[in-house]
Amino acid sequence: MTLKTALKPTKWILHALISLVTLTLITSCSSTGRYQQHKDSIPTRLPTKAEQKDAIARAEPYSRGGNKNYQVRGKHYKVLTDAKGFEQVGIASWYGNKFHGHLTSNGEIYDMYAMSAAHKNLPLPTYLKVTNLANNKSVIVRVNDRGPFHQSRIIDLSYSAAYKLDMLKTGTANVKITAITDFSAKKNNKSPSTASIDATYIQVFATSKTDVAKLTAEKLAKQYNQVVNYPKHQGIYRIQIGPINNLTTLNKLLNTLKENGYPQAYPRQTPL
Repeated sequence: MTLKTALKPTKWILHALISLVTLTLITSCSSTGRYQQHKDSIPTRLPTKAEQKDAIARAEPYSRGGNKNYQVRGKHYKVLTDAKGFEQVGIASWYGNKFHGHLTSNGEIYDMYAMSAAHKNLPLPTYLKVTNLANNKSVIVRVNDRGPFHQSRIIDLSYSAAYKLDMLKTGTANVKITAITDFSAKKNNKSPSTASIDATYIQVFATSKTDVAKLTAEKLAKQYNQVVNYPKHQGIYRIQIGPINNLTTLNKLLNTLKENGYPQAYPRQTPL
């Protein structure tokens, strides 16, 4: 056997490993072997009333991660530069336990009880109104992930979003999705300086290290004069500021955090 012949399998394995790593980083909605469960499963409890509240649509800068054109299973996907005017009708599915607690495509932590979703082409994040055409129920979600890569489906919803749309029994639903891109005070019939909102939290980042979570929470509480907690769930601490009841305060603090070392900070309706 020549040296050249002996090296061929190694070269092939290297390419295969590179492809696998790339696919893993791109999406949390494809089965790549990095999850504890082989198949997705239904959560052990239903969403609480607080977890069924719509995501608060707001102007957000696009995330650093997940906004480049990419390839999955040999198929190329183009990421839109703008969501303005976007509408789509098709089949929605949902994802749950298997992906809960793992990274989304833009580097956040997937929470099946948050109002979020995955889409193949929309910029991250994008806010969408999703309407179940079978019962006219609707929900507002924040797209922070890529998928679904089942070609007959247009969107993967979180467990809470799917529950609110009453599509858990069927598993899928025919939906209409509409991008929300107008965040003006006039549109919402509220003054930007006095706009009150339901109690909302800012998730700054997540870590598995107790000391990092504790020290960061103490630092943020002192720096921003806000209540900061770090609840633990499935081995992960989520450093969160809140509750916050004013939209202006929320937007200002969120932008400040992003500009000062926490680019993945994002708003959520519940502390866990």
